[in-house]
Amino acid sequence: MPIEQQSDSAPAPSPAEPRPDTGLLGRLGRSVRGSLADITPLREHPHYRRLWFGQAVSGIGQQMTALAVSVQVYALTHSALATGLIGLCSLLPLVAFGLYGGAIADRVDRRRLGLLGASGAAVLSVVLAVQALLSLHLVGLLYGIVALQAICFAINAPARASMIPRLVPAEQLPAANALGSLSMNLGLTVGPMIGGLFIGLWGFQAAYLVDAVAFGASLYAMWRLPAMKPEAAADGKRASVLDGLRFLRDRPNLRMTFLADIAAMVFGMPRALFPALAATVYGGGAGTVGLLTAAPAIGALVGGLFSGWVGRVHRHGFATTLAVAAWGLACAGFGLTQHLWLALVFLACAGAADTVSMIFRNTMLQAAAPDDMRGRLQGVFIVVVAGGPRLGDFESGVVAQLTTPSVSAATGGLACLATLALLVARYPSFLRYDARTPTP
Repeated sequence: MPIEQQSDSAPAPSPAEPRPDTGLLGRLGRSVRGSLADITPLREHPHYRRLWFGQAVSGIGQQMTALAVSVQVYALTHSALATGLIGLCSLLPLVAFGLYGGAIADRVDRRRLGLLGASGAAVLSVVLAVQALLSLHLVGLLYGIVALQAICFAINAPARASMIPRLVPAEQLPAANALGSLSMNLGLTVGPMIGGLFIGLWGFQAAYLVDAVAFGASLYAMWRLPAMKPEAAADGKRASVLDGLRFLRDRPNLRMTFLADIAAMVFGMPRALFPALAATVYGGGAGTVGLLTAAPAIGALVGGLFSGWVGRVHRHGFATTLAVAAWGLACAGFGLTQHLWLALVFLACAGAADTVSMIFRNTMLQAAAPDDMRGRLQGVFIVVVAGGPRLGDFESGVVAQLTTPSVSAATGGLACLATLALLVARYPSFLRYDARTPTP
C-alpha cells in the first residue's frame, strides 16, 4: 500500500528497516545539529535578540573603521610606527576608563549608559567621515578620535555585558555568551574585508559612514530595552572601583577567570612574532602575515559556530582550564613547526580554544557575581582583555630578541601551561566549580 494511503493504525517499520531519523544519517544529522551554536536565547528572548543583532551589525562597522583609520594614518605618514601608535591611543583609555566604566554601570541605569556610549561612538564615526571628506590630513585628530572611541567602548561594554544575565535565564548564559563570541568574531573577519572593499571603491569616508549608520542597529536595540538599574542601586550604596577589586580578592573562582586569561595572553600570545616568522621561517611576505593573523580569528569563528555543546557542561572551571591548556599547547606547536599549513592549523585551534575559554569565563562572571558587582567585574574584564595581549606582544618580542622567534613562540606556549598548572595548584576549587551552584 502506498505511504500516502496508510492509516494511523498502520504497523511501524520493522527493526530491519529503521525510520530515516533513527538510521545512521539521522543520528549524524542530530549530532551535527547538536554541535551547532544554540540559538535558544535568540529564539526565546526578543530583547536579547535585538541586542545581539545590533552588536553584530555595529561590530562589523567598528572593524571597518579600525581598518580605515590604520590605512589612512599610513597613507598620511608612510610610517609603520605612526600606524602602530593607533593601538597605544586605544589601549591607554581602555585601561584607564575600563574600571571606571564598570563602576558607573553599577550605579546608574545600564540601558541609558549603553545608549550614551553607543551614541558617542556613532558621532565620532561621523566626525571621521567629515575629516576624510574635507581631506584635513591631521594625524593628531585621528589619534584623538581613536582615544575617544576607546572611552565610549569602555563606557558601553561593561553596561552591555552586565545586562545579559537580566535578559536570559542562568541556564542559557553559556549559549548567550557563545552567540556573543560568534558575533564578535564575525565582525573581526567580515568587517576588514568589507572595509577594504569600500575604501578601495569610495574612499575612507565610505567606511566611516557605514560604521555610523551601523550603530543605528545597536542604538535601536538599547532603546527598546526596559530600564536596567542595578539591583542595589536603590539603597544608595556607592559603587567604587576599589570595592570591585576587594570583592575579587576574596572570591578565588572569579579571580581565577582573570588569572587564567592573563597566563594565556601574556605568555602564549604569538601575534607580534608573525612578521618575523613569515620572513624567516615560512619564506613569505605580507600575504603570509595576513594568513597568520586571520587563522586565529577563523578558528574562533568556527569555535563559536560549533558551540552547541557548551550548554551541557556544568564544570565551567574545569572546562576553562582545559581550554587554556589547549591554547598553550597550540601556541607551542605553532612555534615548533616549520610548515605554514600546519602553523595555520595550530593557530586556528588556538583561536577556537580561546573562544571556549571566553565563553565559560564570561558565564562564570555573570552567574557567580551579584548584580551590583557585574559592571565593575566587566570593567576588569575589559582591562585584562585589552592589556593582556599587549603585554604578550612585549614578552614575545623580548624573548625573540634574546633567542629566535620560533623559540619565543614555543616557550611562550609552554610557559602558559606551566603558569596554568601553578594557578590550579594554588586555587584547586576552580576545577570543582559547578554552574548549578555558582560559587564566586
